[in-house]
Amino acid sequence: MRVDLAGLELTFTIRASEAFLEFLAGPVVNAVTRAAPRVRLRFAPKPDKDARPLREGLIDLEIGLLGTSAPEIRTQFLFHDKYVGVARAGHPLLTDAGVTPERYAACKHVVASREGNVAEPIDGALQKLGLGRTVVVVVPGYPDAIRIVRQSDLVATVPGSCFGSTSAGDHAITAGLESFELPLPIPQFKISAMWHPRMDADPAHRWLRDTVMSACRAAYARR
Repeated sequence: MRVDLAGLELTFTIRASEAFLEFLAGPVVNAVTRAAPRVRLRFAPKPDKDARPLREGLIDLEIGLLGTSAPEIRTQFLFHDKYVGVARAGHPLLTDAGVTPERYAACKHVVASREGNVAEPIDGALQKLGLGRTVVVVVPGYPDAIRIVRQSDLVATVPGSCFGSTSAGDHAITAGLESFELPLPIPQFKISAMWHPRMDADPAHRWLRDTVMSACRAAYARR
């Protein structure tokens, strides 16, 4: 069934993290509203991975790490993401000496954790080398960590989708910052779209998820 996008008047609710809203929501909104100007998007916070809102129809689509606890939830891979380090331009870490595990660990760090937990895969990788880092600030989200790094000598570790692989000037929040490859074997992770199977055959929902997924993939590919 073909969707009349010009006349489509619906509100779709997308659950995503603060980092998604900061860095990827713009391309998604542009893609959706360009094609369907009467559609309204509502972005809902993502405090956890509870599947109940998807099951009960409170949200239409979720974007993020897999983990929503319901076997029936449909998933579609969007892109591989990876952690990168972020520091202000001119930071002592970013010298010709290179970013080694020892020099990285010796920095003071800001960690993004909604639950306030400072332990991350980074710490496990450092421990295997007999190293540890000093976390001096814990914030709720990655955009918060990036803002602090921009105005301090602290170092943050964030998903590459938050910062990008091109110049920091691509986004106002990353101006004056530089990203660097972590000197540790931290695996990539998958970002996916999730929805309830009852929406599989709904033509408007199919259009929404196809549009959102295409916009996310295109936006991340430019980073």
